Amino acid sequence: MRIADLVRFNWQVFQRHRTRAGLMLLAVGIGVASVILLTSLGEGARRYVDGQFSSLGSNLLIIFPGKNETAGAGPPIYGTSPRDLTIDDARAISRLPGARKIAPVIAGTATVAYGNKSRDVITLGTNAAFLAVRNIAIGEGKTLPDNALEQASAVCILGRKAKQELFGNRRAIGEWVRLSDRRMRVIGVIEEAGHSLGVDMADLTLIPVRTAEQLFNTQALFRVLIEQSASADSDKLQKRIESLIRQRHEGEDDITLVTQDSVLQSFNNILGTLTLAIGAIGAIGLLVAGVLIMNISLINVSQRRHEIGLLKAIGANAGQVRNIFLGEAIMLINLGSLTGIAFALALIALFRHLWPVFPLAPPLWAIPAAVAIALLSGLLFAWWPALKASRLDPVLAMRGQM
Repeated sequence: MRIADLVRFNWQVFQRHRTRAGLMLLAVGIGVASVILLTSLGEGARRYVDGQFSSLGSNLLIIFPGKNETAGAGPPIYGTSPRDLTIDDARAISRLPGARKIAPVIAGTATVAYGNKSRDVITLGTNAAFLAVRNIAIGEGKTLPDNALEQASAVCILGRKAKQELFGNRRAIGEWVRLSDRRMRVIGVIEEAGHSLGVDMADLTLIPVRTAEQLFNTQALFRVLIEQSASADSDKLQKRIESLIRQRHEGEDDITLVTQDSVLQSFNNILGTLTLAIGAIGAIGLLVAGVLIMNISLINVSQRRHEIGLLKAIGANAGQVRNIFLGEAIMLINLGSLTGIAFALALIALFRHLWPVFPLAPPLWAIPAAVAIALLSGLLFAWWPALKASRLDPVLAMRGQM
């Protein structure tokens, strides 16, 4: 029997038994769609993290105060260390070869008010290099003064949301606002930048780092951001920084250095493993579909005894009968796979339209893997019913006996 004849024959069978064919298509389609959708969640999470770290800038090195052992986990967020990381430490680091730009950061929360309006905002004390290191653009006005590391200035830069809440459509540049107990002149407004690692850049206020020392009554830096030179050797620069801080902190190794690439690689490894794991969970649905195919195929063999007996009576051998039933399973699996792929891609497109910030997408291997698992599962579970059909005695089969 030619392949074209086999396809035509099985298509006629599907038309005669639409309910049975529909159930098998549904089972395979749901299984394939589950694998694609679940792996898309893992891949979307990986791409989201990639995008978040890309927004931090390139060649980024972050210095946290405190060692892993000191803070109890790595890297520390606030950490505790024998000595604080200070602006003077940051200025000394900036003189090392390979450190292109350096941005010390003091972080806190303050209330910014204008007239009878106020809101609590994350306030970062830093310098002009912070904007370049973090790829943040000024939409209106100008950046922080160049002497932010040496002198406190009563100036601030507002995030877009904070500006809109306080001033509406009015111009904010040049106006005075109250930040906690201090009056600050607005010199700039951050361009719309969205979120970065959970921080809403539109609801942020930037002030000179020396001003932040006075506002929050601390000399301890939250962290130091360094943009490395394109030609810099990251490992050598890290060793130089550790050596310098060791000299300045009385021999203590009380900082943690984290590179952007190392953090991103760690996240990618974790999310890659997670994607495989949830893909395996989705593949269980295809095994369940295989069991359904086997059960329906067994019923199919029982209902088509007369047909099998007639085929054998007119000359069909056992191999041809077996191939008819296996071919039927393959056709149903392929049609079900196409249905599942179309359904999954449609849902992914809808999700991306509704929530564009989360780049949901299937990994390259997900669709071929889902189809391959569906085929293997379907053939495995359809083999026994096909073999049973091929072994029927033609005389008994035509009498309706197994």
